[in-house]
Amino acid sequence: MLTLDDIRQAAARLQGQVLETPCVESRTLSDITGAQVFLKFENLQFTASFKERGACNKLARLVESGGAAQGVIAMSAGNHAQGVAYHAQRLGLRAVIVMPRFTPAVKVERTRGFGAEIVLHGDSLDAARAHAQQLAKAQGLAFVHPYDDEDIVTGQGTVGLEMLAQVPALDTLVVSVGGGGLIAGIATAARALKPGIEIVGVQTARFPAMVNAVQGTAHVQGTSTIAEGIAVGSPGQITQAIVRESVNALMLVQEGDIEQAILMLLEIEKTVVEGAGAAGLAALLREPERFRGKKVGLVLSGGNINPMLLAAIIERGMVRSGRLGRLRVSAADHPGSLARIATVVADTGANIDQVEHQRAFTALSAQNVDIELVVQTRGRSHLDELVQALGRAGFEAKELR
Repeated sequence: MLTLDDIRQAAARLQGQVLETPCVESRTLSDITGAQVFLKFENLQFTASFKERGACNKLARLVESGGAAQGVIAMSAGNHAQGVAYHAQRLGLRAVIVMPRFTPAVKVERTRGFGAEIVLHGDSLDAARAHAQQLAKAQGLAFVHPYDDEDIVTGQGTVGLEMLAQVPALDTLVVSVGGGGLIAGIATAARALKPGIEIVGVQTARFPAMVNAVQGTAHVQGTSTIAEGIAVGSPGQITQAIVRESVNALMLVQEGDIEQAILMLLEIEKTVVEGAGAAGLAALLREPERFRGKKVGLVLSGGNINPMLLAAIIERGMVRSGRLGRLRVSAADHPGSLARIATVVADTGANIDQVEHQRAFTALSAQNVDIELVVQTRGRSHLDELVQALGRAGFEAKELR
């Protein structure tokens, strides 16, 4: 088993090579959840992810041992790829990254921008991994596993080392789980430094591989999630053993929980996180009573989120809160009706975002028209107020959900 000393040695290797990210209290999130919430901003790393830590530690060890003479190879569709590519470039190593063919172009180009040779292969991560291992053997490259490697785990464990140095009073750590590298490293450090600390792992319900492996459950695995950073089909052997030994509990969160957490972090903390980075907060929002009154450390593990996905999450969040609403207003089909409706909307302080007239696909008489409005409001009560105001003005209005 890995030790605290292994992680301290990793921290020494990483000194000056990765950012010691802040771990600070969010007073607003603390008020909302009932826990004292501290956020570890790993999304501030140069490649916007904690993955740099393990990659840097692994590559430094390979350089020390002479094991990277021909270069390194990794399989990844995201953060691990960028971490390996960046630190290989910094250390002057050849880096080959095998990515599935479906990998978004922006991630491919970002990884290539760090000087890595990109190989697109297969339609799944498993296919890409198999090809990477074949290339490693054929070309004498050192394979850098994304999580099932002791040097990777000890590198990720420096997150826990820093958190307890920055906020020694923490009594609970909530950490997202994919293959398990991050939580295994953090658990190793935290359990040694503070044996009574509670460590909770969080997986998306769509990819419950670690939960199934450790708890013996048979939750069905999905095919996609907004938390793609923890969308792992099978956990590591090294990491699984540490989770069994040192992690108190594992939780599952839903896609909606993660969406809400991403939006809250954006609005409250003004910080962008990817789905995996928001999983910890999603757990607090899902089961607040479990964490009430505790000093909870959350790891914002990464910030690499597709801008279009982020835009969709923002819009969907506005709909859930009533700040963006869709109304159907029935009116007489003659000049001035739309102007009167717009006046009512303006008088209540709302704003029209979209307008659509519906004359053909309606049960109304030919003299009437359905007008569908998308409106911006201050929230649910304001939207209800607008519907009532339209009714008082003689229009039949209904919210469409």
